[in-house]
Amino acid sequence: MLKKTIDITKIINGIAASEGIAIAKAFRLEHAELTVEKNSIASIEKEVLRFDEAVAKSKSELETIKEYARQELGDDKAEIFAAHLLVLNDPELLGPIKEKMKTEQVNAEYALHEIATMFVGMFESMDNEYMRERASDIRDVTNRVLSHLLGVTISNPSMISEEVVIIAEDLTPSDTAQLNRKFVKGFTTDIGGRTSHSAIMARSMEIPAVVGTKTVTGDIENGVLVIVDGLDSKVIVNPSAEIVKTYGEKKAAYEAQKAEWAKLVNEQTVSVDGHHVELAANIGTPEDVNGVLENGGEGVGLYRTEFLYMGRDCLPTEEEQFEAYKTVLERMKGKPVVVRTLDIGGDKELPYLELPKEMNPFLGFRAIRLCLEMQDMFRTQLRALLRASTYGNLKIMFPMIATLGEFRQAKEILLEEKEKLQVEGTKVSDNIEVGMMVEIPSSAVSADLFAKEVDFFSIGTNDLIQYTLAADRMNERVSYLYQPYNPAILRLIHMVIQAAHKEGKWVGMCGEMAGDEIAIPILLGLGLDEFSMSATSILKARSQIRNLSKEDIEKHIDAILSMSTAEEVVSFVKEQF
Repeated sequence: MLKKTIDITKIINGIAASEGIAIAKAFRLEHAELTVEKNSIASIEKEVLRFDEAVAKSKSELETIKEYARQELGDDKAEIFAAHLLVLNDPELLGPIKEKMKTEQVNAEYALHEIATMFVGMFESMDNEYMRERASDIRDVTNRVLSHLLGVTISNPSMISEEVVIIAEDLTPSDTAQLNRKFVKGFTTDIGGRTSHSAIMARSMEIPAVVGTKTVTGDIENGVLVIVDGLDSKVIVNPSAEIVKTYGEKKAAYEAQKAEWAKLVNEQTVSVDGHHVELAANIGTPEDVNGVLENGGEGVGLYRTEFLYMGRDCLPTEEEQFEAYKTVLERMKGKPVVVRTLDIGGDKELPYLELPKEMNPFLGFRAIRLCLEMQDMFRTQLRALLRASTYGNLKIMFPMIATLGEFRQAKEILLEEKEKLQVEGTKVSDNIEVGMMVEIPSSAVSADLFAKEVDFFSIGTNDLIQYTLAADRMNERVSYLYQPYNPAILRLIHMVIQAAHKEGKWVGMCGEMAGDEIAIPILLGLGLDEFSMSATSILKARSQIRNLSKEDIEKHIDAILSMSTAEEVVSFVKEQF
């Protein structure tokens, strides 16, 4: 009788959060059960004191983790835990917890759990992926406090002492920061996305990761051999010897490829036929400049200034903003820095502004619309930018422009603040280019009119695709309509580039599409001047462009724009380029 085989190879698909290949035994990282019961309390003062002590212990632990992250991962990743510490100091969170304890005379655990659950649910319901991922930060911080209240020990990934692939429902930022790269070769989780803090840190640590698999904790036992394929978004459980050999070769090839890309860090981005384009990076904080420089970025194509306004209880001052902009400009040493003015509203809320709830926030009071109405806030940001302009190569762009009137009004306010500063005796650069985001179909269709007045365009494909195809990319039921290669999108991009070049203006792109290997040949052929992407994508994109001929692609552009479906476009690009 044949022995029954239980080691059946299984393939689980997920989301590639960090590139690379990891082959090691599974280590299940399981967090202790935090069971909360509702109890009445005799002394409110003692219960509040107990809560305050748990918060203090949590702050102390986070300070330790922050310092460890600073030493191991750098200042920018340590800032994640600075944000966690802000959460533990946030009266918007702590106030309601203590109020619930007092008014309902309930125990701290229950009050904390109820209020934290409300906040987590609020963030998880937001349409923006980045904001949804912040729910995990709140959960991480509040669970730490809860564990102290319950007397439960938190798991410590830093104690792992053999080569493993971590299997978890999710990895908190504090989990990820404590991973020892010597032993943790990769990780895979049930939930999560590319913009979660654990995914961002995995990329900076160069640990292969596949997240959002939904089933790994149910499908993988401790000690089982696992392959995490962060190149093709899959996890292989119980691989055969032949599969292990194949993936060993794939891993070696990828490492060799990375070594080749690294040689391009100080090279320009020039196609085979001598056409130069600029590869820039998208950043959110001054600390992100490290990644831009380390990956050979030729500039910053998008500085998302809204992060200066988030995670706090009041607007940033002019001086705070000036210092942030000055730091980025100085560190980029004359390379272009495109700063997007405040893009808040819609799915990115600032609680302290107390904006009214909207039926459809994506089509509502946000970005430039909000800034043109709340001019004091807008003028403060513009003054800070203008003051910083003498420290580098600053370019300013306005988001969510739908009409020429909006652009003219925004630019007029900018020029008014420039004149005021000069009257005050403050130096301001005379070489600031002023442009706009193209993310609304109306501005793409009217690009020929805008091109006469702007200095540059930056195409924001994330929103342009959603608005053009009327499909929320976060809605699973219509996500099939989020098609970067749809002929309608490509034609709009073509219109914008043609209109700009006719007026002698340049065009960049700062949406996810700019770093997409299928899109890159098309965008090169269409004449895009600047590609702005995640810093870690720059060297790979540079390598790809250096092996493409712009002239050869241009011969096929009319055919591509005449295709009927996105699928046809993808098939053609893969075959030809």
